[in-house]
Parts: sequence; structure tokens; C-alpha cells
Amino acid sequence: MNKIEFVYRIARFGFLLALGLLTLRAIFVTAAPIKTDAQSNPNTVTAEAASLKPPEKGQIAVAFLISDGAVVIDFCGPWEVFQDVMIPGSEQMPFRLYTVAEAKKPIQTSGGMQIIPDYTIQNAPPPKVIVIPAQSAPSSAVLDWIRKSSKTTDVTMSVCTGAFVLAKTGLLNGKSATTYHGAFERFAMQFPTVQLKRGARFVENGNLATAGGLSSGIDLALRVVERYYGREVARKTAYNMEYQGEGWMNPDSNQLYATPLISTAEYPLCAVCGMDVDPKNAPKSIFKGATHYFCSEDDKKTFDAAPDKFVNAVTSRSAVSGSSN
Repeated sequence: MNKIEFVYRIARFGFLLALGLLTLRAIFVTAAPIKTDAQSNPNTVTAEAASLKPPEKGQIAVAFLISDGAVVIDFCGPWEVFQDVMIPGSEQMPFRLYTVAEAKKPIQTSGGMQIIPDYTIQNAPPPKVIVIPAQSAPSSAVLDWIRKSSKTTDVTMSVCTGAFVLAKTGLLNGKSATTYHGAFERFAMQFPTVQLKRGARFVENGNLATAGGLSSGIDLALRVVERYYGREVARKTAYNMEYQGEGWMNPDSNQLYATPLISTAEYPLCAVCGMDVDPKNAPKSIFKGATHYFCSEDDKKTFDAAPDKFVNAVTSRSAVSGSSN
């Protein structure tokens, strides 16, 4: 071997070694959990949920728990994600999707869509993933089904105010969670033992996970796909869906909603959910000389049941933000 060939081989070896190290670094960076400084901001979120192992054979059973009033995007968004996942080299779709309800009768969802559930809570196949969208108040039988099924699920996830359903099981006690930004105050009052994360796109605790409102469920579903099959499969799923949101890679990406808007006389907001209201037509209540407006009669009833709690919550937020009503 002459000197020139020797130098060439050394240079080639060094290049291949460097390329291998860069590849390993990219793998570890991609797979690493997303961490933020939770001490500097109580609303920051740390995603440290472990990777999930898909079965060697068969599909991953995903149960969508629905009842009257189920919000369409809350369960159809994740449904679309799971149904679109494709694994290179496999002809079988990795997820098996089905709906579950308390009874085998038509369910009227938001907007009037009607769905006949595939199974009841009595005969549904054991799920590995449960999706709980916003819906009507659950019965004790439904809560029992969630508790029992969650003992063997890889993920039990809520979307939007589906967090209320999950929280009523008691499974979230002592854990952190999030929900729809318009329901923060109600959630915090109703479940004081749950650490509410305002501004989180999603929050994970072992096999429990909660998403923010509406489209946040798409991101949490993509995150579940990532935990099973890796980031590249999740990224390809999002690409095929033409979904350009990247919240599934950053649970802390809902910070826009961490600080609520403050109601003013010029631009009044619902005292319960924080949405815009028309004072000319909106239901209202007078408490301690102040007029409070609401999006609906249901919100008015919620406020009237504990007006001091809502007023104190708004006052506390205003003091923190430096704003005034």
C-alpha cells in the first residue's frame, strides 16, 4: 500500500466515523423527551412519557367513548390520525378503531351528527387506547368502565372537556392535566386535587394523557403514534393528512391560552368560559353590584351556584397580570 492510498483510507474512515456519530446524535435528539423549566413557569409542561411497544401481531385496539353531545372534532380528529398511520413493510393497518357507548342506541353528537356505537361498555373489546372527547355527563357505569379498562391500557386520553369525564374517575387525582381553555376555571374549582396546566397542548402522566381543546386532540393522537412507532412515522402521518400543526412535538405550545383575557365594560366576556358575549342579548347576573354576562343559560347557572369563586378567580388573575376590569 503506497502512502497516498494509506492517507485516503484514513480520511475515508474518519468521514464514515463522523457520519455515524452525527446519525446517532440525530436519533437521540429526536427520541429525547421534551423538557421545560417547570420551576420558572407553573404552566410549563414536561413530556417524559415512555415509548410504547406495539404488539408483534395484530392491531392496537382504540376505543372512542362517546355519548350525546360528543364534540365531533374531539374524536374524529384523533380517529383520522390513527386511521392514517402506515407502517413501512406492513400491509395491515396498525390501529383498530371502534366506538363505545353505554347503550347500543344512536348517539347525537355536536352539530346533529348521529352515530350508532359499535359496542357497549358491556361487550366492547379490551382497548389499549381510550379516547374520551367532550360529551355529556357520564354515568357511574361509564366511569367504572374507564377505571377498569385503564388498568390495562397503554394510553387513556381525554380531549377538550373530556378531561372532566376522566377526572371524575379519580384517576387524575394528584396528577397534572389540562383541558379546554374556556373551562379552566370550572375544572380548577371542580377538581382541586388535579394540578391544572393552563396553556398546555397536552399533558402526559404514565398511561393517562389530557389534551387541550378541539384540535389539540389531533396533536395528542400524533404524540401517541410517535410513542408507538417513532417520530418519523408520526411526521409522515401528519404529512399525509396535510396537517401542518407541530404541537404534537411540543406539549408546551398552547401558551397563548395560559393567560386568559380580561372582561371589560367595552368588551365583556362570559364570566364562566371567557368567550365574547353580546351584552344586549346575553344572559346576565348581578353579584355584589357588578353585572356578569354569559354565553348560555347553563353558564349562568354555573356562575350563580358559586359566584364568589368565579369573581375571586378573575380578581386573582387580574392582580397577577396587572390588568383591571
